[in-house]
Amino acid sequence: MPADSDLPVRLPHTFRPLGVRVVIFVVGVLLLVLTGAMWLAFPPEIRDEFTTFQKLTVIAFGVGLYACGYALARSRVVARESGVTVVNGYRTRRYEWNEILAVTLRPGSPWAVFDLSDGTSVPAMGIQGYDGARATAQVRQVRALVDQLTR
Repeated sequence: MPADSDLPVRLPHTFRPLGVRVVIFVVGVLLLVLTGAMWLAFPPEIRDEFTTFQKLTVIAFGVGLYACGYALARSRVVARESGVTVVNGYRTRRYEWNEILAVTLRPGSPWAVFDLSDGTSVPAMGIQGYDGARATAQVRQVRALVDQLTR
């Protein structure tokens, strides 16, 4: 195993998307504020016309949007000495370094892809193409880790 000074990043290291997390937070807060302001702008007699079911439907829709945003925001790639953990939404997968053959992020791709030794590929949503140069640097770092830590 290489010394820590030979590695491109200090392990353990977590790669997370930046742009998506910022957008989800900003849009979520704006949507919550806008919905609350609209509700308060309605006169009381209009608010009274909404049934409990309609109110619960709007709340359920908001909770669903929150769940989707949270799933995107929690996506990450965690590199450790023992291997890589890929968290995509609510699914977590663990791979040893020797299972990863290549890491790619093609121009226009939404996220990086890990090509695995069993012939399959797995998306790595923790490295998002939306982040531009930051994502390219993260892919280079993961590639270097794969090269150095593969047994």
